Amino acid sequence: MIIFYSDNVSPNSLCLSAEDSIHCAKVLRHRAGDSICVIDGAGTMYECRITDANPKCVCAAIENSNPLWHSHPYRLTMAVCPTKNNERFEWFIEKATEVGVDRIVPLIGEHSERKVYKTERARKIAVSAAKQSLKALVPEIAEPMTVKDFIAQTQEGKGGKFIAYCFDDPAAPRISLKSQLTAICAEAGENAIPEITILIGPEGDFSPAEAGLALEGGYTPIHLGDSRLRTETAAIVAATMVYTIL
Repeated sequence: MIIFYSDNVSPNSLCLSAEDSIHCAKVLRHRAGDSICVIDGAGTMYECRITDANPKCVCAAIENSNPLWHSHPYRLTMAVCPTKNNERFEWFIEKATEVGVDRIVPLIGEHSERKVYKTERARKIAVSAAKQSLKALVPEIAEPMTVKDFIAQTQEGKGGKFIAYCFDDPAAPRISLKSQLTAICAEAGENAIPEITILIGPEGDFSPAEAGLALEGGYTPIHLGDSRLRTETAAIVAATMVYTIL
């Protein structure tokens, strides 16, 4: 099943993105009258019939819409510090999109080796991963912000808020993320949509000051098991736990 993407959707018709138009008309040789499936990135998949197969802008009439197509029953924000090796962070974005995530926030921490992150390529990776994994929702890739700013923005946020770091604090012992998610699953009502936010630090970990701010902001310190994981591995393990349990 080949999925196309459009961010130009009207009530009865849509036009594919420039990249997908070329793939549709030139590579796959679709013509007017052919049926195609298109996601809008916001959660809906459209069954369409091509009306104009121009390689510069393929347009189609919408015949049926499928809201919440292959959606997940939770809302997950992964706030993760980009790695020094950009390919590792891009791998996380791709795999997290495949598993199921609503928002990815690149964080700049006190110990971050990468202090600048550009999001344009990351957004393209997320779109591609959503199409490949048959999801209509493309996660939002937020602009980078500091750990302190993100904690301040989410201080009043609802739902489960968790921060994973490596050091031990006797005053705030780390709890298994699996046990926390299991409790959330048990407490959630039949139609409830749990909201989960998980912070993953850089190669040098969060600083004690950042961890302290998170705890003051209502975050629960968690661990992901006994293994010491790389940043991108920890992030995808956390996202997979949410997917599996919730």
